[in-house]
Parts: sequence; C-alpha cells; structure tokens
Amino acid sequence: MAVDIPIEEPIFDKARALIEALGYIQRFNERIVVVKLGGSFMDNDDEFRQVLTDIVFMHAVGMRPIVVHGGGKAITDAMKKAGLQAQFVQGRRYTDERTLAIAEHVLCNDINGFIVNTINVLGGKAMPLTSLTSTALFAEKMYLAGEDGGKIDIGQVGQVTWVNAPLLKALAEADFIPVIAPIARDGAGEKLNVNADTAAGHVAAATKADKLVLVSDTHGIREKKDDPSSLLRSITKAHIQKLIANKEIGEGMLPKVESCIIALDAGVKKAHIIDGRFPHALLLEIYSDQGVGTEILLG
Repeated sequence: MAVDIPIEEPIFDKARALIEALGYIQRFNERIVVVKLGGSFMDNDDEFRQVLTDIVFMHAVGMRPIVVHGGGKAITDAMKKAGLQAQFVQGRRYTDERTLAIAEHVLCNDINGFIVNTINVLGGKAMPLTSLTSTALFAEKMYLAGEDGGKIDIGQVGQVTWVNAPLLKALAEADFIPVIAPIARDGAGEKLNVNADTAAGHVAAATKADKLVLVSDTHGIREKKDDPSSLLRSITKAHIQKLIANKEIGEGMLPKVESCIIALDAGVKKAHIIDGRFPHALLLEIYSDQGVGTEILLG
C-alpha cells in the first residue's frame, strides 16, 4: 500500500542521482583515474575547492584518483612580477633558467601545496610528488620540429620518458592521493619543465588508468573551434586527427588532445575534457549517464 508522505520533489531528485551514481561507483571501485587540473578555474578559490572536493568524493567512494596539475597563468603572473615576459613556441612555454626557477616555485610550493593542504582538510590523504620532494616524472630535453625540418630549442623543457608507476600505484593502494607537479628530472638529475597535459597522458598510460579526465576552462572539443554550439559530446581519435588537419583544434587545445591520445593508445578506456568552472563537472562526467564535457574514445 502506497503511503502519501508530504516530501518535496527535490529530495527524490537527490535519491535518483545517488542511485544513478551507484553503478558507476561500483564499476570504478579501486580503479585508477588520472585527473589533470589546469586553467582559469584554479584562480577562483571557490571553483578550485569545488573540484578538489569532487576528487575527495571520488576517493571516499573507492576510486583511486591521481592528480596532475598545471599552473600556467600563475607562472606567467609570477614572471611579470619578476620583470620577465612569457614566450610560447607552438603552444609550449620557452623555459630558460630564471623561468624554470619561477615555474618550480609556483608549481611545487604554491599550487601543489594548496592542492595537498585542501585535500587533507577535506578529509583526503594527499601525497605531494614534486621536484623538491620525490618526483614521479622523468624526461629528456625536448626540441620542436621547425617548418624547414630543423629543430627548435625551447630551453629547459622536457618530454616525458618514464613515469614511476610502481610508486604511484603503491601510494594509491595505500589510500593516498598522489599530487604531481610537472617538473621532471632527466638522466643526470637536471630539472626540466614538462607540459602538464602531456604528463597526465603519460601518467594515465603508465598506471593503466581506467580514465583520464582533463579539467580546464573549456567545455570540450568543438567541431568548429569558434562555434560554441558545435560542442562534441563524444569523439574518436580519427575524428580528432581530422579536426587537427582542418585546423579546428588550435594550439591551446592541441596538448590536451595529444594527452588523451597518448593515454588511449596505451589502453586507457576513455578520456574526457571538461570545464572546471561548471559546478561539480568532475562528478557529473564520471558518475552520471549524460556527462558535461567531451568524451574521447580510441575509435
């Protein structure tokens, strides 16, 4: 016999959302998900804390998140204060010794420290992995390809050659949330600045993550880069390559899609690009049927 209880509809909506999330919580229990944080939402304390709360939720319900973060705007601001002008080549930051020192301080002390402290305050157990503590990233000096077939030197910038996956997995299994700053070391122990998007792709590949989620300040991938209404909810690697050829994916998005392809080629099942300014975008992308960003599949 049905009982007529005067309960408002929003309460039932909450119950439905929890039931919808149940299947995803069970599916991703003890599975690694790499979350890359970057973009303007990190400059807004409320939005940043909201994303970090989502990560703590993921951890609390049995998922094993690994965080990789950037901090490009904060580095640029710190360089301006030091009287330096940021220079970019093919979307990559030119990095001399002074720039690297500033980048390391901002990434390892300021941003990594904020993420670790906030996760811990929210009830998680974060472990900082930086060039000032114990790094998980190793790289070699990177050169870009010039139009004439030559090499372009962009300073102390590296491309990831190895990720300490055993360390990351051990920390995750011990109930920690690794938080990785994108300053790597080369074979001689020298430090190299690495692109955080690309680093996240390599971390996901090395740890055999179930998912890679890039949280940024873009809604996702568009069919037409200047048309917001052309947002793609799902896209394959082949479709991405077509958009790159048609110049519909620009320099800012290029490292992100390359990161996703690195992960997918290594066996990661899905990659996602979502907007961190959207309330609880991370939870909605992982724990709901619809999602809020672009899902990328190998195809």
